[in-house]
Amino acid sequence: MTFNLPATDRRLWALAWPLMLTNLTVPLLGLVDTAVLGHLESPEYLGAVAVGANLFSILYWTFGFMRMGTTGLAAQAWGKRDSFSQVALLLRSVLLATGIGVLLILCHQPLIQTGLTLMNPSQGVTELAAEYAAIRIWSAPAVLCQYTLVGWLIGTQFPRGPMIMLIAANGLNIVLDILFVTVLGWNSRGVAIATVIAEYGAATIGFLIVLSRMPEGQTLTRALFGKLEDYLKILRVNRYIMVRTIALLLVLAFFTAQGARQGDTILAANAVLITFLLLISNALDGFANAAEALIGEAVGKGSRRQFRVVFRSALRWSLWGALLLTIVFVAGGHWLISLLTGIEEVRATAWRYLPWLWLLPFAAVWGFLLDGVFIGATRTRDMQNTMLFSALAVFAPAWWLTTGWGNHGLWFALISLMVARAVSMGWLCWSHTRHGRWFESQ
Repeated sequence: MTFNLPATDRRLWALAWPLMLTNLTVPLLGLVDTAVLGHLESPEYLGAVAVGANLFSILYWTFGFMRMGTTGLAAQAWGKRDSFSQVALLLRSVLLATGIGVLLILCHQPLIQTGLTLMNPSQGVTELAAEYAAIRIWSAPAVLCQYTLVGWLIGTQFPRGPMIMLIAANGLNIVLDILFVTVLGWNSRGVAIATVIAEYGAATIGFLIVLSRMPEGQTLTRALFGKLEDYLKILRVNRYIMVRTIALLLVLAFFTAQGARQGDTILAANAVLITFLLLISNALDGFANAAEALIGEAVGKGSRRQFRVVFRSALRWSLWGALLLTIVFVAGGHWLISLLTGIEEVRATAWRYLPWLWLLPFAAVWGFLLDGVFIGATRTRDMQNTMLFSALAVFAPAWWLTTGWGNHGLWFALISLMVARAVSMGWLCWSHTRHGRWFESQ
């Protein structure tokens, strides 16, 4: 049986399916973390990893521009067939990522302490989360290098590279999770150790893949390393992504913190449901990541027709993906929650808030896709501004006005954030298209 898809749809799927499979290994790891800890005798272990993992999401994805910015710039260099720019971007980004990672290790104590203070979980969860964080921080150089390697591979349209490196590393992480937690009884500490080992494994595999993908005829020269201003340029170009990412992750950290203030049971139940949010985002990001590469190529070529066709194809398939995920969560949500935790109180609490999860795929899909479009076109300032608007003008007031709703108000505010991103980014997308600004120099 064959499917007679248009050429652009075939190219989109050729990029999307490896990236989708790659992305799905990330929440799969979260599902395993949740499952191995969710069946222990206390919800404190699950809560500790939820708090600690959220802290590292903020810490690491503050520098998420190392992935997103690299993808957009690499895709445009790929569209121009500029091999020197491709290799120079990769080398400089890896060096920058390594330096930032080492700096995070040197400064980790005040960063972790400040984060735990702001989240304000219970005393038991705080102690376990601090132990988890003190171990996880050693993965910083490996994680940031992975961002650059994955971004470069996506931008140069080799999505199987990230698939190989992340599936292998996450497979190792899952095995070590089970060994350290279930067999050796190391609890949340074992989850942290498993993650650090797996992160360095992923980085090693990524470097080997990238070395095999170097453009022919491009040798290692001093010019590739560049000067100080070249590194500062990477930071300047991507500062908007940094601000946007910090705003998004602060919202998620605030969500976790407000859940923690309602008790360990609410915190653990939200951790289970947020795991499904990660599943949604990583599944739908397969199309968004493919759009980054193809939109960036279109901008590099200056092809308005390719831009329009890619956008329509990515939008169509993203909406089908959102519909499928909605059906899965409506039909199997109770079973999936039961699979993740055997603690009856946590399970019953998560069931109570499950209807909010049903709304998430269609609320979030627009923002995920448009992120891909804006990254490919390197319109990163727009991403920053729409996120700040959504967080400050929509999420914060929505939460404040619904504080009497308890945890329901918290979920309402999160859904409102997703809708606000969709509306604001959609309006800018329409405006740029109408006035032909996608291809203007910035």
